[in-house]
Amino acid sequence: MKVEQIAFTFVFLLILLAQVLVLNHIHLFNCATPLLYVYLALDFHRNYPRWAILVVCFVAGLIVDTFSNTQGVASASMTLVGFLQPLVFDLFITRESDEEMQPTMKALGFRRYLYYSTILTMIYCLTFFTVEMFSFFNWQQWGFSIIGSFVLTEVLILVMAGVRKR
Repeated sequence: MKVEQIAFTFVFLLILLAQVLVLNHIHLFNCATPLLYVYLALDFHRNYPRWAILVVCFVAGLIVDTFSNTQGVASASMTLVGFLQPLVFDLFITRESDEEMQPTMKALGFRRYLYYSTILTMIYCLTFFTVEMFSFFNWQQWGFSIIGSFVLTEVLILVMAGVRKR
């Protein structure tokens, strides 16, 4: 087993434990919940097999669903983000980029990494809260949940990327 795989497994378990045990119990203003496990979907390098990205994202979502009682919402949303991750990542790199390039703040620069993470995090939050509510009856709560959770999640992702940069 490669060192990178062991490190990814450790980070995977650590982020999921933090999400399930701590972050799922934080609800600021009854609408904003930090969803740090989205960071797992942002971290795959350029030529990572797409089937493996989908499986890892689905499993991460399934673990969160199991402990959060969200009945498949997180796994569906994470699978969608895992499907879109290679496509969005290709928007921010050149064709001549290294085949093993990883989407980090150091490799992309702050601005491009911010845009990259913003797109995928917003897609995740939109999908998650739309499927969770499954109606637009209370559209204000829906909008506040998306925006609040997006801002909290994006801040946590940028902190994780900044810590990892060093």
